[in-house]
Amino acid sequence: MTHPMPALMAFSQNPLDSDKFHEECGVFGIYGHPDASAHVALGLHALQHRGQEASGIVSHDGHMFFSHRALGLVGDNFNSPEIMNKLKGHIAIGHNRYSTTGDTLLRNVQPLFGDFSFGGLAIGHNGNLTNAMKLRKHLIDIGCLFQSTSDTEVIIHLIALSKQASVEDRLIDALARVEGAYSLVVLANDRLIGVRDPYGVRPLVMGKLGDSIIFASETCALDIVGADYVRDVEPGEIVIVEPTGIRSLRPFQNTPKRFCIFEYVYFSRPDSLSEGLNVYQVRQRIGAQLAREAPVEADVVVPVPDSGIPGALGYAKESGIPFELGIIRNHYVGRTFIEPSDHVRHLGVKLKHNGNRTMLENKRVILVDDSIVRGTTSKKIVNMVRDAGAVEIHMRIASPPTTHSCFYGVDTPTRDQLLAARYNVKEMAELIGVDSLAFVSIDGMYQAVSGKSRNNASPQYCDACFSGNYPIPLTDAENVMNGSQKDIVSDVVDV
Repeated sequence: MTHPMPALMAFSQNPLDSDKFHEECGVFGIYGHPDASAHVALGLHALQHRGQEASGIVSHDGHMFFSHRALGLVGDNFNSPEIMNKLKGHIAIGHNRYSTTGDTLLRNVQPLFGDFSFGGLAIGHNGNLTNAMKLRKHLIDIGCLFQSTSDTEVIIHLIALSKQASVEDRLIDALARVEGAYSLVVLANDRLIGVRDPYGVRPLVMGKLGDSIIFASETCALDIVGADYVRDVEPGEIVIVEPTGIRSLRPFQNTPKRFCIFEYVYFSRPDSLSEGLNVYQVRQRIGAQLAREAPVEADVVVPVPDSGIPGALGYAKESGIPFELGIIRNHYVGRTFIEPSDHVRHLGVKLKHNGNRTMLENKRVILVDDSIVRGTTSKKIVNMVRDAGAVEIHMRIASPPTTHSCFYGVDTPTRDQLLAARYNVKEMAELIGVDSLAFVSIDGMYQAVSGKSRNNASPQYCDACFSGNYPIPLTDAENVMNGSQKDIVSDVVDV
């Protein structure tokens, strides 16, 4: 779920935000449980890392729909019996949102809901439609009224305009017109539907809790409710759960699978299974591959917590250099909306990280992180490690250089803000202030994930942020760049 102009997204300039890519959304849905909404709330807790700006739940009791959507964290929004008792029913879906550029708007909080001739329908979306602006303009021209700036609402209007009879046929008709990456949970009357785009860019798994069926963005959300992982929803598959049982439809043309490889690098929780692979183990293997590709003499391997820890463990084990927690993270710092003074601004990184001087002083340090985006936080971390007494700092990155923006559902800077798009590795090392800098190669990353080189791997992955090879057309971005299309969204701030 994104703003309709993904090409123009930029990170928040808040100096206390980490300089990372941010996955936009997490989804969770359950069918056939008397405490459906409570289980969705728990599932959203486990998926909080995929979106921290807002959350929502829509439930259905066989007759009526019930909804609660709010800005803020799951624990702040679904923490009272009064709220949870109102979300009645045996079916429910939920959504965590990470906002993009502009204000966080209540009207953008999902699941979105609409009344149709067949009844109500709610939808939660993880991903991004790359032709949403084009479709939105057409829909507005023919008289559709939009209530949000979300590309997800385009799907709702396409469903409403479809001439097909059944809910699933209307959904198929609508999705046949969209381009992009999407995983959907849909609640329509007495059924739950899980959908994944034909390329399978964004994740969606299926689980079982007794007789209840669950869809979730990651398996860690199944774990928190005690559900068993059944399988991944396949690319291009529509799974319908209804009173008569479960149906699987594959209405779309077969396309090459392109699961987002950055899920292994950073997005997914390390305890999740992603496409059948344990994310923690994959990150360790990437770190080991990095040690083979970019060895250096040093005294200690130090991760940038928390996302750099598995890669650093893999690097340390492969290299034989001791692993130490040379940087300590404060886990009790959330996002802040204050505007600190210039004096406080440069200290912001210390709210989240602090150098462990005993482990760093007079040491040659290998500093391992998962990625470099703009490089602003990396530079601050390096300065902090030097201030703690390190005599050498060799930075090793457990992903290839990030040279291109993502248009498939990830909050990402424009290309002119990406450090690796503007500088070579030597220049980046000088800017960050390290003695040496190295990234794992694309082939090395593929070897760690699949055991094969990039050219021989099957299936392939979406690695566009590293390679510039975009598997799905970028209709809106190309139209914006050539001037044939302008943003038609008018933001109205909810107060």
